[in-house]
Amino acid sequence: MIDVHTLATILLMALTTYLTRIAGYLALRNRTLSPRMKAVLENVPGCVLISVIAPRFVSDQPADLLGLAITLLAATRLGLLPTVLIGVASTGLLRHLM
Repeated sequence: MIDVHTLATILLMALTTYLTRIAGYLALRNRTLSPRMKAVLENVPGCVLISVIAPRFVSDQPADLLGLAITLLAATRLGLLPTVLIGVASTGLLRHLM
């Protein structure tokens, strides 16, 4: 069974990602946005995700480093959601096996 703290962390991270996505739109809802500004706002959730993943770049855990490599490979071929799912699943599986 999943730990309560782990579940709370996952839910709060999902909420934070969602809020960062809509915060810009809510703050600027009465303005006409340029295509460049729209692109910036659409990439905010990815920036939040990178801030969570970035510490793994200097990890000394082989499972984390392999999971990061798999995630980077997926990111070159797939969109954001499949990349996140592959990254989470592969890192979780590798941590379990290693």
